[in-house]
Amino acid sequence: MAATGCRGFGNPSKRSIIPFRYLEFQHDPPVARVILSAPMVSNRVSGAMAEEIREACQIITEDESVGLAIFTGSGDHFSVGREAPDQVTDAGSAFSLDSIDAWITHRQVAAAVAALAVPVLMVINGDALDHGLELALAGDVRIAAGEARFGLTDVSRGTLPWDGGTQRLPRLVGPAWARDLIFTGRIIDAAQALALGLVNRVETRHNLAAAADKIAQELVSGGPLAARYAKEAMAKGLDLTLSQGLGLEADLNVILQSTADRAEGIRSFIERRPPRFSGS
Repeated sequence: MAATGCRGFGNPSKRSIIPFRYLEFQHDPPVARVILSAPMVSNRVSGAMAEEIREACQIITEDESVGLAIFTGSGDHFSVGREAPDQVTDAGSAFSLDSIDAWITHRQVAAAVAALAVPVLMVINGDALDHGLELALAGDVRIAAGEARFGLTDVSRGTLPWDGGTQRLPRLVGPAWARDLIFTGRIIDAAQALALGLVNRVETRHNLAAAADKIAQELVSGGPLAARYAKEAMAKGLDLTLSQGLGLEADLNVILQSTADRAEGIRSFIERRPPRFSGS
């Protein structure tokens, strides 16, 4: 059964679809959806798809109307495995160091997704393996179909994750479980992923789209500037001491106090009505 995550949330009259070859990009203010659309190869992230994902991230970054980015896959998988190198050197056995570095760099996408200022919801509609899992790790909130499986199998095949897996997985599930999963290359199911904290919620495939829509509504219901500042504080705080992180939090709160959204939040509380945030 095909699944493509969230499609119902938003205002259809304002929806626009930007054409890509390996993605479906929907701009449905305040939500942007990026749907991996190469189901014949289980949505493997090719060089061409990676380039389009980075372009989609640039569009999201430059569009102030976007308050949430959703990534999901078409068909039965989120994204599975890695694209195999399509050529080798004259020696017939390996790339040169320069060429393999360029090959990897051209296919890296997780950093572009992680750098998005808005919250990122990963709707994992099926297996997320290797590069697909590294892409999913770059999001902020992950909801998965109960049939989905997860794993980084590189080391078991004599290679190494190269799109952030060795760094983001330990930060998410802890170093002990990250070592277990990376060293063994074993694949876990959605229930295990939930228990480890790899995903936030698990739904049946039938309920996934509705559950994702509900989460999306919750994620965009607050102040868009507050969400951006909160994401910045959490992301940067991971590389700071507690004292430095608290200082960053305080600084961002001072900046937020001067915004129209903050004033609207106070007014709506006093007037006992839902806030009408403008993102300014």
